Amino acid sequence: MKALLLTNPGPIEIADRLELVTMDTPEPGPNQVRIKVSACGACHTDLHEVEGDLEAKKLPVIPGHQIVGTVDALGQGANEELLGKKVGLAWLYSSCGKCNYCEKGMENLCSQGRYTGWHVDGGYAEYTIAEADFVYPIPDGFGDLDAAPLLCGGVVGFRALELAGIGNIKKLGMYGFGNSAHVAIQIANHLKAECYVFTRSKEHQAHAISLGAKWSGTAEDDPGTTMDSSIVFAPAGRLVHLGLQALKKGGTLILAGIHMTPIPQMDYSMIYNEKCVKSVANATREDARKLLNFAASIPIRTDIEIFELAQGNEVMRRMKKADLRGGAVFKIA
Repeated sequence: MKALLLTNPGPIEIADRLELVTMDTPEPGPNQVRIKVSACGACHTDLHEVEGDLEAKKLPVIPGHQIVGTVDALGQGANEELLGKKVGLAWLYSSCGKCNYCEKGMENLCSQGRYTGWHVDGGYAEYTIAEADFVYPIPDGFGDLDAAPLLCGGVVGFRALELAGIGNIKKLGMYGFGNSAHVAIQIANHLKAECYVFTRSKEHQAHAISLGAKWSGTAEDDPGTTMDSSIVFAPAGRLVHLGLQALKKGGTLILAGIHMTPIPQMDYSMIYNEKCVKSVANATREDARKLLNFAASIPIRTDIEIFELAQGNEVMRRMKKADLRGGAVFKIA
C-alpha cells in the first residue's frame, strides 16, 4: 500500500518530513478491523507531530486520525456486521476500559490510552487498522471527504463547546478559525449563541462571517462586548491573556489544543473574578457519537480543500501559515 511516513520530525519549512512510501498492507489482529481508507483529514495535531512539538510515541509512524473508509477485513472476534460498512476512526484509538477514569466515562484521561497516528499508524495511507469498538458509523448524507473533518476537529470542538456551557450562554468567543472552529460555530449557532471570532487572517474573518459569526476581527480588536465563554483553538499561549480580558466575570476560557506555546506570566487579577481556565484533553467515544448525531441533524457542512497524499508536506506548510480555508483532506481511494 501507499502511505505517508514520518521518520525524522522537525521544522517543516526546513525540509520535507513526510515521505510517500510503498509498504506491506497491514492485517487486523483479534477484535480489530482493517479500513480501506478513502479520506483522511489533516489536523493541527499532525503538524505538531511532524515538527516534533509532540514527543514521538512511535517512529517511523503514519500520521492521520480523521479517517473515513470501508471495513474490508475482520480480525478474530470482531463484529461481523462491520464488514463492508463505512466507518470513521478518530484520535482515540483505544483505552483500557478498567481504570478509574474509564469507569467514570472519562476515557479521554485514561493513562493507558493510545492515539491514532501517534501511538499506532494512522490514516495517511491506503489501509489502516482499528480496534473494532472504536470505530463510528458515518451518518447518511455525508460524503467521505466531507465527513473526515468531523472526526477530530468536529469532536474536539464539540467537547470544547460543552465545557464552555453551550446551550446556557449567549455570547461565545472563538480564537482561531480553522478546521475545528468552522464546525463548532455551526453547532453554536444552532444552539442560539452569538459567536465572536478572533483571527488574524482576513480570509478566515470573512469565512467566519459567512458561517454566521456576529462579529470577526483580530484578537487585539474590541468587539464592543464581553464573552460569557470563549474557546482558544489557536496554539498560541499569548491568546490566553487576551481571552481572559474579553471574558465577563464568572466566564470560562477553554483551551482546545493538544499543544500550545508558553502562556505568559499574568497578574492574579486577570482571573480573580471567578474566571475559569480549562483545557480539552482528547475526547471520548461518547463525544464522537454526539457530534456525529449533531452533524446529521443540523446538518453541519464542512468546508474542505482536497489534496493527494503526495502533497503531504505542502499541506503541513500551508497549515503552519494558516493558509487553509476550513479543513484539508487527503483523497486516498
